[in-house]
Amino acid sequence: MEQLEQSIARYMDELDRADREPASLPDERIPHLKEKIQSLKAQVQKLGEIEARMRAAPDGQISLTDPDARSMATSGRGTGMVGYNVQTAVDLKSHMIVAHDVVNVGHDRTQLARMAEMARDAIGKKKVTVFADRGYYKSDEILRCEKQGIKTLVPKPLTSNSKADGRFDKRDFVYIETDDEYRCPAGERAIWRFKTVEAGLTIDKYWLSACPSCKFKPQCTPSPYRRIARWEHEEVLEDMQRRLDNNPHAARLRRQTVEHPFGTLKFWMGSAHFLTKTLPRVQTEMSLHILAYNVNRAISILGTSSLIRAIRT
Repeated sequence: MEQLEQSIARYMDELDRADREPASLPDERIPHLKEKIQSLKAQVQKLGEIEARMRAAPDGQISLTDPDARSMATSGRGTGMVGYNVQTAVDLKSHMIVAHDVVNVGHDRTQLARMAEMARDAIGKKKVTVFADRGYYKSDEILRCEKQGIKTLVPKPLTSNSKADGRFDKRDFVYIETDDEYRCPAGERAIWRFKTVEAGLTIDKYWLSACPSCKFKPQCTPSPYRRIARWEHEEVLEDMQRRLDNNPHAARLRRQTVEHPFGTLKFWMGSAHFLTKTLPRVQTEMSLHILAYNVNRAISILGTSSLIRAIRT
């Protein structure tokens, strides 16, 4: 809209110049300028209407080609593409897709527990272990899985600047459960100060009184005191981190398991991927692709004759 307004102003300046100096513009140029101005004003009005619709949308987005499509984050910072978010749960041994869904949410943070539950129900087991990438890390999602007997292995996103800046990370502070305190790298204790609620989570805050005189302060914090936040269910995250520490190849196993089906499906679907529009149709299209993938995978594992016999029985 700003660019269009600038173009309108530029054309208006030309018309003003023609009024002052009629010889500065050919006569046939003036109707052309007026036509361009009217066209640009119509575009500005149309964009204004789109802006009003966009601001009224719950997530601040609209798509003019597919009303259900939304911006999906890509690997580049601040970049994205309009489309859908396909979720799959893949069996570690057979590489069969045991559960899937298509959503139009541009991130994975709220998908972990739901997809884990779908996978558990599909394979008929009460307890399962789920591998996921950093994009699925969300405290309450991990807690929900834990309460249902689903063990999760999800690396924590590297959101803190401390480690990147060469300072102590939160994991350098050891929680002493019996005393409800943290022991810092200098051996001092960070005591409980107060409880608060942040982003819907109940958080306890701790800090040390010895920070200003500590010899390690330059390696710890640029602030007067190093503050430590602890979620009320932090032990769930700590248990998961121990599982990750005991499974150093978890990330590799996840990549080898879930990325292969995605690569195969994208190759089959071609560069355009989805050919349908609106979420229900896209979900149906994806279900057909996954059915085809699973049938091919079953043939590779069992052979055609064995698969036909298994289907008949």
